[in-house]
Amino acid sequence: MSLTAGIVGLPNVGKSTLFNAITKAGAEMANYPFATIDPNVGMVEVPDSRLDRIQELIPAKKVVPTTFEFTDIAGIVKGASKGEGLGNKFLENIRQVDAIVHVVRAFDDDNITHVSGKIDPIDDIETINLELGLSDLEAVDKRLAKVQRAAKGSDKEAKAELAVLERIKPVLEAGKGVRTMDFNEDEAPIVKGLFLLTSKPVLYVANIAEDDMADPENSKYFKDIEAYAAKEGAQAIAVAAEAEEEIAELDDDEKADFLEAEGVTEPGLNRLIRASYKLLGLETFFTAGGKETRAWTFKKGTKAPQAAGIIHSDFERGFIRAEVMAFDDLDKYESESAVKDAGKLRVEGKDYVMQDGDIVEFRFNV
Repeated sequence: MSLTAGIVGLPNVGKSTLFNAITKAGAEMANYPFATIDPNVGMVEVPDSRLDRIQELIPAKKVVPTTFEFTDIAGIVKGASKGEGLGNKFLENIRQVDAIVHVVRAFDDDNITHVSGKIDPIDDIETINLELGLSDLEAVDKRLAKVQRAAKGSDKEAKAELAVLERIKPVLEAGKGVRTMDFNEDEAPIVKGLFLLTSKPVLYVANIAEDDMADPENSKYFKDIEAYAAKEGAQAIAVAAEAEEEIAELDDDEKADFLEAEGVTEPGLNRLIRASYKLLGLETFFTAGGKETRAWTFKKGTKAPQAAGIIHSDFERGFIRAEVMAFDDLDKYESESAVKDAGKLRVEGKDYVMQDGDIVEFRFNV
């Protein structure tokens, strides 16, 4: 899986602090715009309590979580679509990611400069969304000019693309993102091929004050961010980036004490990572017992042979069947034999669509 979530936002909203907390990669931080110029890329483990439970019930020599990528992208400023600041580089870096994690400042601190001179999360969100929309509109206009000529003849593909572009343009002109639109199975591949910035799924992350960690609803900014996200059909979560960076550096005992003192049950980063994973359309299956119990990432909708190929190409090439049990069944019956006795161990063939939480043994022959 090479999918990546790009962390974006205005300068000084806490993007790189959050990235450091997530990946412990040490991205440069500074209290001035453009401390991040080239995108930093880091792999992150996906927190999944199911792995611990599987290991408890089917012990293995080691446990291996699954991972995916985060990319920390330079801060944007108003006018980026026209090349202001690091606009062109910023927009191209976003074009390379599969989903957007949009960090929004939702805390007050006179010691940290805000590029617009005031704390207004909705204005910050709209600044970035406007720049992305303007960039998309320019791209659509250029594409329209080419496709209109081709569509005058008998080119069916050009006619289909023209119809999609003509649907998209007024939405962009109205200041909305392409992700707010619905496309059928014929239109979706056309939209994907346009590589539009506002077509990417987005997760809004409110960077709140540490005092609001236990109850983000107490933040005077978070509810507005939630409401804005809901209008787009998107999700918003709250994370105190600076505190999360501290937590990430602690050992397990110190981490537990810190979280208890803050009145929270798990790091906010865990929620962020899981939400980003879901945003990318990713799910997890497991292999269990023996040398290792391991989590594997697959794209929702993947069939069994292709999932087997994630482990090794030979597994896909020589696929015979998949022996599958659901995690929930193992959790309930507490052993492989009990799952089998309950009739919950299934044998699936080539057309089986993998489900999140499947525990699988692939049978193959090459």
